[in-house]
Amino acid sequence: MNGSAENKRLTESPKDGASWKKWGPYLSERQWGTVREDFSSDGNAWDYFPFDQARSRAYCRGEDGLAGFSDDRQLLCFSVALWNGQDAFLKERAFGLSNGQGNHGEDVKDYYFYLDSSPTHSYMKYLYKYPQREFPYAYLVSVNGARSKAEPEYELLDTGIFKDDRYFDVFVEYAKAAPEDTLVKISVCNRGPETATLRVLPTLWFRNTWQGGSSPRPMLAGTDHVRASHAELGEYRLYFEDSPTLLYTENETNQGLLFNGANTYPFVKDGINDCIVSGKTEAVNADQVGTKMAADYALDIPPGESRTIRMRLTRTVYAPGESAFDPAFEQIFGERLAECDAFYRELLPETLSDDERNVARQAMAGMLWSKQYYEYDGEAFLREHAEQGLTIRNSEWAHMRNHDLISMPDKWEYPWYATWDLAFHTIALVWVDADFAKQQLMLFLSDRYQHPDGQLPAYEWNFSDVNPPVHPFAVFSVYSIEKARGGNGGDTAFLKLAFEKLALNFNWWLQKKDPTGKNVFEGGFLGLDNIGVFDRSKELPTGGALEQSDGTAWMVLFAQFMVQIALELARDDAERYDDEALTYLEHFISIAGMMDRPGINADEMWDEDDAFFYDVLRFPDGNGTRLKVRSMVGLLPLCASTVIDAELLDTLPHFKQRYESLIDRKGELVQNIACPDCLGVQGRRLLGVLDDEKIGRVLSRMLDESEFLSPHGIRSLSRFHADHPYTFHWNGEEHTVGYVPAESDSGLFGGNSNWRGPVWMPVNFLILRALRNLYTYYGDDFTVECPTGSGLQMTLYEIEQELGRRLVSVFLKNEAGMRPLYGGDETFQRNPHWRDHILFYEYFHGDNGAGIGASHQTGWTGLAATILMMQATVTPGALLADGVSASLEG
Repeated sequence: MNGSAENKRLTESPKDGASWKKWGPYLSERQWGTVREDFSSDGNAWDYFPFDQARSRAYCRGEDGLAGFSDDRQLLCFSVALWNGQDAFLKERAFGLSNGQGNHGEDVKDYYFYLDSSPTHSYMKYLYKYPQREFPYAYLVSVNGARSKAEPEYELLDTGIFKDDRYFDVFVEYAKAAPEDTLVKISVCNRGPETATLRVLPTLWFRNTWQGGSSPRPMLAGTDHVRASHAELGEYRLYFEDSPTLLYTENETNQGLLFNGANTYPFVKDGINDCIVSGKTEAVNADQVGTKMAADYALDIPPGESRTIRMRLTRTVYAPGESAFDPAFEQIFGERLAECDAFYRELLPETLSDDERNVARQAMAGMLWSKQYYEYDGEAFLREHAEQGLTIRNSEWAHMRNHDLISMPDKWEYPWYATWDLAFHTIALVWVDADFAKQQLMLFLSDRYQHPDGQLPAYEWNFSDVNPPVHPFAVFSVYSIEKARGGNGGDTAFLKLAFEKLALNFNWWLQKKDPTGKNVFEGGFLGLDNIGVFDRSKELPTGGALEQSDGTAWMVLFAQFMVQIALELARDDAERYDDEALTYLEHFISIAGMMDRPGINADEMWDEDDAFFYDVLRFPDGNGTRLKVRSMVGLLPLCASTVIDAELLDTLPHFKQRYESLIDRKGELVQNIACPDCLGVQGRRLLGVLDDEKIGRVLSRMLDESEFLSPHGIRSLSRFHADHPYTFHWNGEEHTVGYVPAESDSGLFGGNSNWRGPVWMPVNFLILRALRNLYTYYGDDFTVECPTGSGLQMTLYEIEQELGRRLVSVFLKNEAGMRPLYGGDETFQRNPHWRDHILFYEYFHGDNGAGIGASHQTGWTGLAATILMMQATVTPGALLADGVSASLEG
């Protein structure tokens, strides 16, 4: 376990006043265009609150900003605003296209990077690249809007705005001297060939929680520094070096500008913008008081040189003559950076190369920067909309009480939680902050989130959508990783509470998504979006139902993890958890057995001739047909495999006896699945959908480079469908699925989420886990040709290593010094000020590995750090001797 100073901060109790995580990067990158701000009549949040209104209109339930920093309730907020003298308004927030503006859905256009962060945010570093030429807002909208879905997105670099390196690198660093004493540095480097001027405006404001008189109005005031007074938060001071001019206004909507109404206050949200950009000094309060303020620094920077601004946000009150910027200021920065270095030096394996360490550290930094305060009160939301006679979204979720720090998928493109995304996040976050990872999982299993009927919320656009049940996988993985790395007995209190709530969720799945009671699962699965023939969240054009291979495999995996959790808890309480383990073991057999029923059946998921699993379209008359799309849908059954150690069963003799008796009684159902009572390496048992023969046959297809195996991981759809699209005919209409390796060629799910060919990190991670598991059971005697047709036989361990290597290679410099994720972009590939800054895209081109989709989805793509660590530390000998736990110690 990490013994650094940062790790000690993680263990200090907030009850003792050591709230090291009270302040952090908790602002969104985008609050406009979100459901929380939407009071439209048609539910179109993007149009109701567009980007152009964000600088003038106060938000209701959140804030955004560049390099944003706030307390853990987002009451007092800090960020950086910039003006190059050319733009029509201040650069206060990142710009991007709304869902309907781009040819591939929503898309942020600014370039910013989360360079570093310790888990407690005692040290953080962020970079924003600000052009010196006028930012082409309207041009980006028009060019992207004119492009077809067959064309790539038009990016800011494509406009030529960064030509001759005419831009500023704006670095923002935070270092905490104490939990509530934060030092801030903004360092601006002019990368251009000539002296250039930049106005830098560090901005402090209160989130508007006082509208309607619901809470007392806070106040910012001061001439040489700012006193921030808030009834709940208390009092803070913000000190500035070099005596800048302080500009004050109010965080209130400019009703006159936007809605032709009367302003309640003479000073409004965009007052500082108007003062700086338009010279309207009357737009700010000469009395130097308000609820929003900025310090005005005008920096003239010669080419290649930097200027630094220093600030301090603290509870400390400095007396006249005292300085908040004594020599200790830089000393603290140096110490916190050194401690952050020490933390990652101890965490990351020594065998990683410098480039691999850089990627892993930025992946973790992105995970930590992507925390966001999220506020959603279901009852209040529904009441407010009903009072205005508006169509009510999420009407079944009045119990929701969300007011928490949450790991977000991408704080610009997806500044709202998605439950299946978050489950994957925790498997990366546990390595740096196990308590936060566990707390995130338990949030969604709490009565403030989980529906009383057991369902977990999907995401804010529709909480009732169905996400894959990844939570049990994440719960057991987080528990196991912490246990293996801590060398203790594991947090069984966390595991017990999670097990109880997961049981409710499992029952919801049985009741709601298996309507026929046949142990085959239907409906939804937003998580795989447009991978199939039909939009699976809508009614089928044929009527009937879709029996889903991936949905049923997820439920097999759910049952397996419930068995594993119950057995782990049975170590201390066999009397209770023996029964629970047996219950879920029976569920596992019943569900897995239905994926390939005894005999040859044309209406089941397993296709013996193709050696693949498919969805089954069940018609209203009861007949069914396979939809023969070779996709991740058919590979997920491979992931539904779990190994039980002999040592564990030997400690539970009563359960072991009942286990074997149950297998005997379920003889017919276990005929075509992995033999659950056959002993593998060191007497281990395998719970799995695929038997030995099926594993070899499915892997043969998965490892075929003309099908699933790409240079950078496993594609979500077989490349076979590039030349052989699958078409389903119904009532004169064609429903076609073809291989699309990059952005989506349809508008399904907004058009920016494509599962018809690209490589997705989370499902690839599930495949890696399955291969490790299976290797601990089969050992070195079981080999498969990899790649298919190469003549090279590999063990399952060697295949896992090869796939992991291909996955992380997307981020790493190749022999030519190029990173595949940046494709042919010469600026990212060659420019020394760009090439080592990593973006963690949502998914990757199925043929060349270029990054696609949301550009800051460090969330689940941050799993790259976990893969790098496991690749560097896991040995075949350790796996065979110690089981999967050998891969968790880091």
